Amino acid sequence: MSDPVIAQKEPYAMTVEEGQNYFWCACGKSAKQPFCDGSHKGTGITPVKYTAPRTQKVYFCGCKHSINKPMCDGTHGKI
Repeated sequence: MSDPVIAQKEPYAMTVEEGQNYFWCACGKSAKQPFCDGSHKGTGITPVKYTAPRTQKVYFCGCKHSINKPMCDGTHGKI
């Protein structure tokens, strides 16, 4: 397994819709950040499924190193 690429050192603020599934890019290589576009193939890293519990604004991790994947936990401030 390879280490994820830091896509950006801040979260992605997104509005998600209740009941919708989202696949967060965990490898950092997707051109459709913060979501997966299949670029992880061969990395040993797989996307993380997130199902929105309600329609709301959320903050997806941009640095790909959050302990609370796929949500931002402030880790980007330490790297």
